[in-house]
Amino acid sequence: MLSEHRARLLAVGPQPARILIVSDAWRPQVNGVVRTLQTLAAELAAMGHVVEVVGPDRFRTLPCPTYPDIRLSLLPKRRLGRLIEAFAPDALHIATEGPLGQAARSWALRRGCAFTTAFHTRFPEYVQARTGLSPRWLYAWLRRFHDAGQGVMVATASLREELADRGFRNIRAWSRGVDLELFRPAPAEEWGLPRPVFAYVGRVAVEKNIRAFLDLDLPGSKVVVGGGPQLSALRRHYPGVRFTGPRHGEALARAYAGSDVFVFPSLTDTFGLVILEALACGTPVAAYDVTGPKDILAAAEGRIGAVDSDLRRAALRALGADRAACRTHAERFGWRACAEAFLSHLVPLGGH
Repeated sequence: MLSEHRARLLAVGPQPARILIVSDAWRPQVNGVVRTLQTLAAELAAMGHVVEVVGPDRFRTLPCPTYPDIRLSLLPKRRLGRLIEAFAPDALHIATEGPLGQAARSWALRRGCAFTTAFHTRFPEYVQARTGLSPRWLYAWLRRFHDAGQGVMVATASLREELADRGFRNIRAWSRGVDLELFRPAPAEEWGLPRPVFAYVGRVAVEKNIRAFLDLDLPGSKVVVGGGPQLSALRRHYPGVRFTGPRHGEALARAYAGSDVFVFPSLTDTFGLVILEALACGTPVAAYDVTGPKDILAAAEGRIGAVDSDLRRAALRALGADRAACRTHAERFGWRACAEAFLSHLVPLGGH
């Protein structure tokens, strides 16, 4: 049976739960973590809960080294403690491991409060891509960070297995969703380019491994949709590629729908919301056989796209996928189910 507190968290009634989420990734950043938390907060509110997200926008910040578009909170501990106490949450969730996440963890441990965390981002691999440093010591630090909580939420089965092998404990499955009203097969962008159009959508940064896509020998045309620190350099180096810059809302959905294959070259993502968005628009996906793509595509690989150790081979195979099947597969991933799973993993602030 559910505990009284857990039943309250799941209930939609006159006594909503007060849920505080602390995240170093928040507006005006544009990435998968922010989109997940924005949509999760909206779903929880629609279910009757009171949700607040505390992000860097409430603090003095400084630019993240090598990625100045991301702002990191500067000495947030005292102010964050006041914000937590003023909100008086029933449950505390720490979404990220940056300065705010560390400050929230410290606040909870000092007071003997329980909390949950999430593993959204492979920071060790991101650091390795930028500096060449081995990720081993960072994984040891991340393990200590997350093991202090009562559960670390992860998006895929393969990531759960990997983290368990690295010694992480209390791992809990928490998948993702997609906005099926916004991301749909029509209307579609008319690129005015030779077909087929192979597209990448997402942050234009070194950890996304975009050059692996742009260097492929493929028929037709290539399109890159998104912004980031690598955009200027890639534009100069690949003059034959169409770079659109960032797109949002309907313009983003049209970009997906107007592409013949969505190519996802990342080797470091923990899920890949953009994969679901492409599938919801009826666009098949080509990716490496790694965590995220292989989990999402596993049930219908071949019909909705392809994963392979050879990205070119995956891209060419994906051309033969069934666009209607892509949409059907995406419809399995609803945000309400995502919110319900999140609620089921929360713990009362005062105990386990």
